[in-house]
Amino acid sequence: MTAKRPSKGGRPPYEPTERDRQQVKALAAMGAEMFEIAVVMQLSEPTLRKYFAMEIATGGIEANAKVAQSLFKQATAAVKPNVTAGIFWMKARAGWRDGSRGSAELEEPPGKKAIAREEAKTAAIGTDWEELLPGAPPASLQ
Repeated sequence: MTAKRPSKGGRPPYEPTERDRQQVKALAAMGAEMFEIAVVMQLSEPTLRKYFAMEIATGGIEANAKVAQSLFKQATAAVKPNVTAGIFWMKARAGWRDGSRGSAELEEPPGKKAIAREEAKTAAIGTDWEELLPGAPPASLQ
């Protein structure tokens, strides 16, 4: 049996309370960043991670689960279901996008750059690209 060594002094080790754990978990659930939680708790980030790893990990997960459960209940209510909640759920969970019709996705129209690239492939005299063609007279001489 070994005898305990006397303390060398310094700051006593941090001992989190149940209230501290609840506060960290609530802040994590609301999406607070690690440094923000550390500031509120008046701890360094390493100390926060050391003593509250489980609360930080589970806070956000549990909050997301509660919101998902509430959203699901609203979207699937037997009486007056919330259509907006249903649409949001399908976009977030089932990959729906605006303009989608079943499994066939609508093709987006080409943008300005894509149109310009296609037009450049067919550049000829008499088009907007004429002055850029090799050997074409400058626009000021026409």
